[in-house]
Amino acid sequence: MARTVLVAYGSTYGSTAELARTVGAVLGEAGLTAEVRAAGEVKDLSLYDAVVLGGALYAGRWQRDARRFARRHRRGLSRRPLWLFSSGPLDSSASRRDLPPPPSVQRAARRLGAQGHVTFGGCLDERARGRVARMIVRSGKGGDFRDFEAVSAWAGGIARELSSPVDTEA
Repeated sequence: MARTVLVAYGSTYGSTAELARTVGAVLGEAGLTAEVRAAGEVKDLSLYDAVVLGGALYAGRWQRDARRFARRHRRGLSRRPLWLFSSGPLDSSASRRDLPPPPSVQRAARRLGAQGHVTFGGCLDERARGRVARMIVRSGKGGDFRDFEAVSAWAGGIARELSSPVDTEA
């Protein structure tokens, strides 16, 4: 049975969108149908058998579109396999160890019955807009800390789970 997976993301500067596209590519290579879309554009979950939702972290909170998506689609998300990811630390900590999600994302994962959550390193560079983002970059704390190999490995695990035969009762 072909499975269709929505990979939705909340991204302000585009780096979380790139992570979501990587997840979608890995799922597609595994034979699943993956549709990667900005969280704010998704109106209906009925076409999807599973969902991966990612959000950029800002001050310990998911990006607004990811938060709204989780609230708006709460019922539909709780009825299908769901995985969550966050991107954000502007250092290598996410590559060195598993980072727990911030409390608000932890609550959403629990409420929605998510299969799992992972935090990946973030990216903030000189293209960033906004006073705070520019201040962070000027302070030397910006950079690209995304680990695409780790993203691919995580997405591969999701693909294996979704591709494994479903137990049916006789």
